[in-house]
Amino acid sequence: MLQVENLHKAFGELQVLKGVSLTVEKGDVVAILGPSGSGKTTLLRCINFLEKADSGRLVFDGEDFDLGRITRREIARLRKKTAFVFQNYNLFRNKTALQNVTEGLITARKMPKAQAEAIGLQMLEKVGMADRRDYFPHQLSGGQQQRVAIARALATSPEIIYFDEPTSALDPELIGEVLAVMRQLAAEGMTMLVVTHEMSFAREVSSKVIFMEGGHVVEQGPSKEFFASPKEERTRAFLRRITHPEETAAPSAD
Repeated sequence: MLQVENLHKAFGELQVLKGVSLTVEKGDVVAILGPSGSGKTTLLRCINFLEKADSGRLVFDGEDFDLGRITRREIARLRKKTAFVFQNYNLFRNKTALQNVTEGLITARKMPKAQAEAIGLQMLEKVGMADRRDYFPHQLSGGQQQRVAIARALATSPEIIYFDEPTSALDPELIGEVLAVMRQLAAEGMTMLVVTHEMSFAREVSSKVIFMEGGHVVEQGPSKEFFASPKEERTRAFLRRITHPEETAAPSAD
């Protein structure tokens, strides 16, 4: 469904992605793990063209694209098949939950308002937010705002959803409600590529894990194998540190 080959991205002299390759099949839930600064978010943003890659190849639904030369028309066509859930929700502050979900349908896709609102209500119901349809973002908790953002992503019927650390801005007690929605989507077969620090989600929900460090993919494979018997020593060290942080004497670099 999605294949990325040899993706490179630099910001000035800083090489952030150094030839990253990955494959996502339809129905996969792929967790991208790694320490802060490893290039995880930049990878996701390049795949969805929020950042322009310097070079690389992307294959989506059988179509082949040169990431260094991709056109605006090609980007627009690809974006109609994808959705992005941001770390900090990115909701319109002056619009209600329902309006946030329907805005893209009405403005970008020229959908009649009544049809957009019917879809919006359905998606809010799906994430448990239908009773907050008329609430503005400042009236919602962080977890509720993120669920509205997920409803907005679902409203466009994407083939794949990219999640950029969707729970990292939340208080610990609110993380569960967002992960519950993502678990539900995974069970329904939604294809997802998720940058996350939530090991429980990666272990229990994802079908595949990609571990990155220093702009490279260190290791990738089926989740059960990744957690049970990682092949690379750097992966084993990362998992030990996450699982038993008290054993790490040095201060955290994440």
